[in-house]
Amino acid sequence: MRYLIALMLLMVGCTAANAPPGQADQDDGVVIHVTSNGWHSGIVVAKEDIPSGRIPETADFPEALFFEFGWGDARFYPSKDVTIGMSMNALLVPTPTVIHMVSLWTEPARYFPKAEIVPLKVSTKNLHALIDFIDASFNRSGAPRAAASAPGLYASSHFYPAHGSFHLLNTCNSWTGRALAAAGFDIEPPGTAQAEALMQQVRALAGSNEPAGIRPRRPK
Repeated sequence: MRYLIALMLLMVGCTAANAPPGQADQDDGVVIHVTSNGWHSGIVVAKEDIPSGRIPETADFPEALFFEFGWGDARFYPSKDVTIGMSMNALLVPTPTVIHMVSLWTEPARYFPKAEIVPLKVSTKNLHALIDFIDASFNRSGAPRAAASAPGLYASSHFYPAHGSFHLLNTCNSWTGRALAAAGFDIEPPGTAQAEALMQQVRALAGSNEPAGIRPRRPK
């Protein structure tokens, strides 16, 4: 029973500064943000920092100033009526996935006042590598742009088909870790299936050993 509860808690999360080490000698770059509600994590990028032609789905939200990107199980993540069977299936059997893209009209800390948000500085070159990783996560099936597969968890958000399979060792937080590693950060994706394990590494990158305040966002 204790093991089952631990698995369920993990699923709840995946439904919804100083220059980092190794980047201090690079260009001024830009700031991205890593978000966490204690269970689920995502990455926020300013709209103006996304190169033209990349992540074409952002055109669905022309008024956005920032975008948060998250990844998770295609059935569990968007569902408003989660069952134990659905949760166990998503964890124990590799399942299809989706990208959750949220349009932010203001700074991440203001949009997500109850979330932990850690800013990280990234060079222009590594920012492009991060954007390439996120862009490649969308499953467009040969089309120039993916169509939304479901309404998002917020008023200005959508789910889109994604590449990859979700399971116990490859969660939303694992995806966030791989995205940060692609951007040149010293992140060890293995062992980041849980949000806190990931955020401990993220805080170290930001030069902080203390959580910014893990306060649950709306359930996912």
